[in-house]
Amino acid sequence: MLKTTLAASLVAAALLGGCASHASPSPQPASDLPNAAAATPAEQQNFVAWRDDFRRRALAKGIEPSLFDAAFTNIDLNQQVIKLDRGQAEFTRQIWEYLDTAASDTRISTGKSKHQTLAPVLAQIEQRYGVEAEVVLAIWGMETNYGSYRGNTPTIEGLATLAFEGRRRDFAEAQLIAALQILQAGDVSVKDMRGSWAGAMGHTQFMPTSYLEYAQDFDGDGKRNIWSDDPTDALASAAYYLSRFGWQAGMPWGLEVILPDNFDYTRADQQNRRPVSYWQQQGIKQANGQALPDIGEAAVLVPAGAKGPAFVVFNNFYVIKRYNNATSYAMAVGHLADRIAGSSGFKQHWPRHERALSRTEKRELQQRLTEQGFNTKGTDGVIGPNTMAAIRAWQQAKGLTADGYASASLLERLR
Repeated sequence: MLKTTLAASLVAAALLGGCASHASPSPQPASDLPNAAAATPAEQQNFVAWRDDFRRRALAKGIEPSLFDAAFTNIDLNQQVIKLDRGQAEFTRQIWEYLDTAASDTRISTGKSKHQTLAPVLAQIEQRYGVEAEVVLAIWGMETNYGSYRGNTPTIEGLATLAFEGRRRDFAEAQLIAALQILQAGDVSVKDMRGSWAGAMGHTQFMPTSYLEYAQDFDGDGKRNIWSDDPTDALASAAYYLSRFGWQAGMPWGLEVILPDNFDYTRADQQNRRPVSYWQQQGIKQANGQALPDIGEAAVLVPAGAKGPAFVVFNNFYVIKRYNNATSYAMAVGHLADRIAGSSGFKQHWPRHERALSRTEKRELQQRLTEQGFNTKGTDGVIGPNTMAAIRAWQQAKGLTADGYASASLLERLR
């Protein structure tokens, strides 16, 4: 079942319009940001009233009174969390810039070093869950840079603030109840339960509800400790999560390919999953010239449009998206895992001359498309499936390559 998390949805814009499912590269912890204005006496009074009402509902769900009171000792309204939750990034990165950072030389070399250091436990995790060590390492590298940046916001305070604020109250309160259940189970202390400002926790950034369902006690000490400096339980938990959603051991997430000159780009849609034989018939080959391996259904992906690299993506790509539903994130995890395993970088060039559109410009693009009869079904500044479909329809009407790519040059033509 799909688990939409607050942490992921808040960074979707930074991940090129994806909407995440489990966790995300950690948002900057509130404690590491410039101080926001202190809460007013009236806000604090209202927060206390919310807390008292929530206490009644938490106790009704089985939370012990003494546990609740201990968890909420010295918990205040965190204005920095509110500021971050209400903020919306104006500027985003191009996918190649994101991938450059995700699979940087340093991150690749660190991943290889961690592979050597943790080889015995990674081998055991791989044997038990059927998820390759390089993939588990890539998740770890993406989420917290191999545990070096796990976040330092008290989870109870962060979630309580988000619940009080009310923008996603039901979701935040459900996560808060789950966090209290984790404390009640004794897996972690209130002091040590820390993470991102949006509630994601530990080395692999699990939200509390995901923790309750998927976290593993791999080292057998009686606790599912994803917060410890020892990453064992967290890495096993990430592997278990992927395995539960159908990870296929030994299969690629995707392959870089060369598309024929006459390729119909309207077919390049990650929801358009076809047997590999279909794509072979279209003349698609791997970037190294070899035939596509016949390993089930695949879809064609052109994340930078017709001028950038092309890929075919398989089942494991969609499994990674259950962890975080952003296309760029799934590509980054897959590519980083490949690089840790010793593969080379992409063979084709990205269109690095194309600058990223700001959120305001994306809204303008959506407005202009809709005004011209190509309805994007909203002007939220997020380039999702509806906007891409509208772009393709406009491109087809103009006799252009219908790759659905939202670029600065496209916006200029719409103007």
